[in-house]
Amino acid sequence: MTDQTAPSSPRAGSGGWTGAVRRRAVRTFPPDKLLPDTQPSWVASWIYVFGVLTLSALCVVLATGGILALKGPTWWHVSSVGRYVNSLHLWSVELFMAFMVIHLWGKFFMAAWRGRRAATWITGAVAFLASVGTAFTGYLVQQNFDSQWIGTQAKDGLNSVGVGAFFNVLDFGQMLMWHIVLLPLALGLLTAWHVLLVRRRGVVPPIPLDSGSASVETEASQTPEGEDR
Repeated sequence: MTDQTAPSSPRAGSGGWTGAVRRRAVRTFPPDKLLPDTQPSWVASWIYVFGVLTLSALCVVLATGGILALKGPTWWHVSSVGRYVNSLHLWSVELFMAFMVIHLWGKFFMAAWRGRRAATWITGAVAFLASVGTAFTGYLVQQNFDSQWIGTQAKDGLNSVGVGAFFNVLDFGQMLMWHIVLLPLALGLLTAWHVLLVRRRGVVPPIPLDSGSASVETEASQTPEGEDR
């Protein structure tokens, strides 16, 4: 006997634009790919650890940077707790850049753009450039002799390429906004996009030693059914 009270399944194409967005999201990022409970055997290699370490260091950078932004320069220059959080922010940045460079070079020598992963590689490389800009503006807003020396040395180089009128390294207020708003926002969006692409395409496998191992790469680059982008 048919249960007359059970709701009928939605028809394909129903639900308006919200339904279309939901179906597109589920089709592009199936739950088993977005949050997998297993990983390929090659992920056990140490070279794959540095991506996770980079993300972990970035979380510490954002958390300590948020606290510094809330408390202000007087707190991080005078208070002992402020100096401690400021040091955590500095060293987490150092570790973040070190882990990211190792991750970047590791993926370069693995040709990580294989298997239709070009967008994944490009977003990672652009995120690295955004990180360099974020770190540079961070050094400019230290409010000490070091930041003054960096600013006066950098202005000539930036003026020589014609960007000094828009990116004035001697303007503390402008550099502070670049450091705590614009560049972290861009870096966060690029990182989220990069991670989603990794989830969508999967982790790049090692370069096969012979043609018989090519099936590993082919299997790893498989995409959801009907996906051809």
